[in-house]
Amino acid sequence: MTGAVPDYGRLAAVGPYFALDAAASPGEAPPAGFRPLRELYAQGPDAPLAERVRVVARRLGTAELRVAASILHLGLAARFCSVGLGSAVLLGTVPTLDPDRARVRVPEQGPIELWTPYEPHEPTEAYEPHEPHEHPADRLHQVLVQGQLAPLAAAVRAAVPLAGRLLDGNAASALAGALRMVEPHAAPGRARALVAELLRRPPLAGTGALRTAGFRRTSCCLYYRVGPGAGVCGDCCFDSPPRRA
Repeated sequence: MTGAVPDYGRLAAVGPYFALDAAASPGEAPPAGFRPLRELYAQGPDAPLAERVRVVARRLGTAELRVAASILHLGLAARFCSVGLGSAVLLGTVPTLDPDRARVRVPEQGPIELWTPYEPHEPTEAYEPHEPHEHPADRLHQVLVQGQLAPLAAAVRAAVPLAGRLLDGNAASALAGALRMVEPHAAPGRARALVAELLRRPPLAGTGALRTAGFRRTSCCLYYRVGPGAGVCGDCCFDSPPRRA
């Protein structure tokens, strides 16, 4: 297959976080209500992401904007990680999601909706963990980690002060969560090898340990601070919620 549009329908079959809408031909316009992806990365008190943090805080019933910001970031990072990793292991390619050409819509409920313009690809060879090349890990690092997760983290930190390492941990957790979802649908070892490689590279290096049974991060996403019964996430660095002052 040369210059073909990837079958992104295979991603949607994994779950809603993996879904990606794509133009089938050059010049096809995005659906109504979609805005440039770059707007999601805008910074400032009136930026869409800053407003979304306040919305999430109200829905969670918390006065701590940093808690809402962390949880929002984790959900958005999971969306991008799912699309990127899923495409790499199931389709042999990674969509560019150029901030100026890709589009996003933020619904009232559920994960953000993503649309990419017509972008045919040459599928890459399947990633094998013992081969000397790192392709498509190199492209996944460039497109996902640097191209999407980095500006997303910068926008979140511009809205609410949060430790950069906490957001790196969120990104690693999102990547591990995407791995758990896509692994049953992929060739044995392919997805895990890709994730392990990304976790060896900065800025995700040192954010946690990828284990057979899951992922254990070295930071906390602050979910336990939502309320007394919130508990901790499955990959939290804490075994139980810390005692609050």
